[in-house]
Amino acid sequence: MVLDMAKESMSAAIEHLKRDLAKIRAGRAHSSMLDGIYVDYYGANTALSQVSNINTPDARTISIQPWEKAMLEKIEKAIMVANLGINPQNNGELIMINIPPLTEERRRNLVKQTKTEGENAKVSIRNARKEANDEIKSLKEETISDDLAKTAEDGIQKLTDTYTAKVDELLAIKEKDIMTV
Repeated sequence: MVLDMAKESMSAAIEHLKRDLAKIRAGRAHSSMLDGIYVDYYGANTALSQVSNINTPDARTISIQPWEKAMLEKIEKAIMVANLGINPQNNGELIMINIPPLTEERRRNLVKQTKTEGENAKVSIRNARKEANDEIKSLKEETISDDLAKTAEDGIQKLTDTYTAKVDELLAIKEKDIMTV
């Protein structure tokens, strides 16, 4: 049971890392770049993806086609307010966003940011390991034998090593993606 709880916590850390890495742009247009943008839709704060169709026609362009033309200005304003460093262009039918290529310095900064996110995920994994080991120690004092406790601690360490390797793998993929021109 303790092993399952640790595995669940470590899996959550990996999923959180994947979401954070998806938000870091690698010089290519990606619809997830606009995930945190909300627009006023008849008085309700609504996600951009729920009031429009978002596409990436090529590697440097995002097109946003609202389901109602009246939403064009509101969407354009919401993108500007989000301060993503991108400028929307409204042509009366849809909004086009051109993603500028990244400079070498910006790429290096994004790699540093990626590594920081990876380290945060590793800290979460280590915290899950510590909680599981503490739980095993408390059980050891009450109900389980020393051999069983040692086996459980070894299992938790193997699980920690596996999830840490997954973090390193995700970071390597993202770093390669960022540094590819």
